[in-house]
Amino acid sequence: MLSFRCGLGSLLFDLSSSDLKLLMIFTFKMAFALLTLLSAVVGVTLSYPAAFQDLGGNGSKTSIRFLAFGDWGGLPSAPYVTTVQTATAQEMSVVAERMGADFILALGDNFYFKGVESVDSPRFQETFESVYTSKYLRVPWYVVAGNHDHAGNVKAQIEYSQRSDRWKFPSYYYELNFHIPNTGKTLTIIMLDTVILCGHSDDFTDEKLRGPLRAVDANRQLVWLQERLAQSKADFLLVAGHYPVWSISEHGPTKCLVKKVRPLLLKHNVTAYLCGHDHNLQYLEESGVGYVVSGAGNFLDSDTSHLKRVPKDSLKFFTGQSSTKGGFVHAEVTNNKLFLTYFQSKGTSLFRTVLSQRQFV
Repeated sequence: MLSFRCGLGSLLFDLSSSDLKLLMIFTFKMAFALLTLLSAVVGVTLSYPAAFQDLGGNGSKTSIRFLAFGDWGGLPSAPYVTTVQTATAQEMSVVAERMGADFILALGDNFYFKGVESVDSPRFQETFESVYTSKYLRVPWYVVAGNHDHAGNVKAQIEYSQRSDRWKFPSYYYELNFHIPNTGKTLTIIMLDTVILCGHSDDFTDEKLRGPLRAVDANRQLVWLQERLAQSKADFLLVAGHYPVWSISEHGPTKCLVKKVRPLLLKHNVTAYLCGHDHNLQYLEESGVGYVVSGAGNFLDSDTSHLKRVPKDSLKFFTGQSSTKGGFVHAEVTNNKLFLTYFQSKGTSLFRTVLSQRQFV
């Protein structure tokens, strides 16, 4: 029988070969458990495990309905809101009452101009809680961060999820899964942090993105996105972030997303990509993927300077006129269709389109 003799100070251990084998197995298991724990801690910091959300009270419903808008973040000083924001909030309430809204996608730039400093910031009350007061808007708000949010403390916005019964911001990027009531079909929405992925845009200086602040964080999110898209069997698969893939307006297409995310959208037959950043309403469609720009929640911009930088014939709708008083998108997901309706805040719909469920080869 082999023996192993180990000295530790004045202590000596005699181990047979079988004892040594057991010790090595125990050590390996402890090391693996520690690595698993560490990776889990890192994962919670950035991405959130996917589970099916409870829409509650489905009854005879056969669809999921939600509102999507971005760039709604008020002002950093009194009166803390803009006329566009208040008009948009009022019309959102009207549409939610008439057409239904199970939840709201808040697509970034939640607090102008430098986000919030802490979870105790009065901006949560001044720009969010005291503006979207309608009972029809007291539904879950699923939130992502924009470039103006990253100028402040995004972690504080994540922490606010523990203070509010409707503010749902579990991590920088995360996945939402829903059962479409009484249909057997599913909807998945992947919420991205496009600032971590592509870099920060300073709207007051040179707006060009110079790449992510930390390449390791950008790569981790991209790998996560690739994995989630590849594994998804959802009948409707949406991706949402702040920066646009395609846009004809001031900021234009986001080169980083065109290069890194667009190929994944095409490869995995994503239904639509939703975003804000440009302060208007746009709908573009390319290779079967819908591109929704809904950034008219607080300001309006009629700029079309990047019209020639999007794929030919992809633009189907655009408005950024001040006369609209703001706007947003209403979405309804049925057993086989996604209906998108664009509303202006002065009270009428402007554009409607329909996308089909994913097809698996």
